[in-house]
Amino acid sequence: MQYSEDQFIERLKDSSSSQEAFRELIALYKERLYWHIRNIVKDHDDTDDILQNTFLKIFRNIDKFKGDSKLYSWMYRIATNESITFLNKKSRRLQITSEDLQNQIIDNLESDVYFEGSEIQLKLQKAISTLPDRQQQVFNMKYFQEMKYREMAEILNTSEGALKASYHHAAKKIEEFLKTN
Repeated sequence: MQYSEDQFIERLKDSSSSQEAFRELIALYKERLYWHIRNIVKDHDDTDDILQNTFLKIFRNIDKFKGDSKLYSWMYRIATNESITFLNKKSRRLQITSEDLQNQIIDNLESDVYFEGSEIQLKLQKAISTLPDRQQQVFNMKYFQEMKYREMAEILNTSEGALKASYHHAAKKIEEFLKTN
């Protein structure tokens, strides 16, 4: 049976249907959220942990979802925040800067059995890691996930124009990085 988003949200909030609805939610969005998180943290195992935390947070907070945005946008924001919180905690735990952590993550990509990329893809990941956080997010969302600026604006709570500018700057920096490295 096909539900509208409002009906689906009601099923998620209703205790008699929430378990089944959450199984459907996970089936629908697990892969997309996995790749979004993976683009931020790079590591497969960390991504799995963050994805679990994301779905737990969604489950615990679905009653607080007001419907001001699409359900997916809200979940995407939670996944993004969980990923950033994870990276910040990791850099504090390792007592290194977030920039050093990014470098370490990229170095680890080369030995990651789950990373199936070629040399050029590894170079691209290195280039992306040199960008400021917001530009990384925007570039990943546009380039890898092929999101529309409208969707990104809703998720990141900013204007489409600002996102277009961020993407343009990110693409230029990546192009320069790839030319010189």
